Amino acid sequence: MVNFIIRRVTVLIPLLLIISILSFAIIQLPPGSYIDSYIQSLRASGFEVQEQVIATLTRQYGLDKPLYVQYYMWMKGFILEGRLGRSFQWDQPVTEILKERIPMTILISLLSMLLVWIISIPVAIYSATHQYSVFDYIATIFGFVGLAMPNFLFALLFMWVIYDRTGVAITGLFSTEFIGEPWSMAKFLDLLQNIWLPMIVIGLAGTAGNIRVMRATLLDELGKLYVTTARAKGLPEWKVILKYPVRTALNPVVSTIGWLLPGLVGGEVIVAIVLNLRTVGPVLHQAILTQDMYLAGSVIMILSSLTVIGTFISDILLAWLDPRIRYEK
Repeated sequence: MVNFIIRRVTVLIPLLLIISILSFAIIQLPPGSYIDSYIQSLRASGFEVQEQVIATLTRQYGLDKPLYVQYYMWMKGFILEGRLGRSFQWDQPVTEILKERIPMTILISLLSMLLVWIISIPVAIYSATHQYSVFDYIATIFGFVGLAMPNFLFALLFMWVIYDRTGVAITGLFSTEFIGEPWSMAKFLDLLQNIWLPMIVIGLAGTAGNIRVMRATLLDELGKLYVTTARAKGLPEWKVILKYPVRTALNPVVSTIGWLLPGLVGGEVIVAIVLNLRTVGPVLHQAILTQDMYLAGSVIMILSSLTVIGTFISDILLAWLDPRIRYEK
């Protein structure tokens, strides 16, 4: 197991470096730059901008340097000083913009993932062991509806129902009096009162998908000979199901951690805009529209790194669940 983890770590480090290069390159793909978008918006508003001013702004933001120099400066600041560059649009360090949004995004994502597992695993087990029952049909319908309907539509539906019943508009992670205030126990309790809606909305699609995947895998395992043999030996039914088939059926669920973490973050972009959440999604959306390369590149790199780290975690869990995965060279 230790050798397995070491092999994964040796692959992880250079992969993160490649991700940083690709993240910086991707944001450079659209034609033009932030200065071009900024000048275009000024001219659309009726302001005439001289070429000398454009050249000055280009030098000020370092956009006159080659791309490899810009990347080197970006990574040098990150590795040596923990900086991710300066946002052109916000005129602030990227770390200042993301220092509150990233923890909130990760918190919502992790809570949503826990909600997905807490609901989907028991439902999938019961559905598979009671195939074609009323509960199985209900779970199947929920799975199809959850996969078919976009998350932002659920968000709008929940907001309308809550407002229609209570007259309260549920938006944001904090009440008005706590926005911008330092952390306190009152602010934390206010967060708990407001975080449940985005947590449920973002986790619905993942819950529906997990139910379908695990139910299908478990049904396949329950039909195998080793399950019949275990029953013939007189083992209790709960032990027959939980000890072997369920453990094997968890493999595809655990293997999705790699894309589930960034998927929850990326999937909450429109939901965050609808619910007015101070998370990474709306910042990334606006940064891409304005070609704010350091901010957009940093967020893309963080999401990509989450994919790699999530895959690393899923590999370790899979090796623990199924020893056959711990191959030796």
